[in-house]
Amino acid sequence: MDETTETMTISDRSDFALWAIERAKAIVAEEGGNLAIATRDHSDEKIAASANALGQAIVNALLEVFDGLMQE
Repeated sequence: MDETTETMTISDRSDFALWAIERAKAIVAEEGGNLAIATRDHSDEKIAASANALGQAIVNALLEVFDGLMQE
């Protein structure tokens, strides 16, 4: 996944919801697409790797926001 990110200030639930929606869109667009391609190719190894990458991208996004909250 592309590691270029913008800094966003999350000051309320609305900001958090907006961040979560945008982050989810980016994750699904990239990692979900990779998983779909691997499934189409019928490669169990590629499917497993793509599914793991999708899961890791979700974990990374959650850690990203929680790390930002811990700095305050």
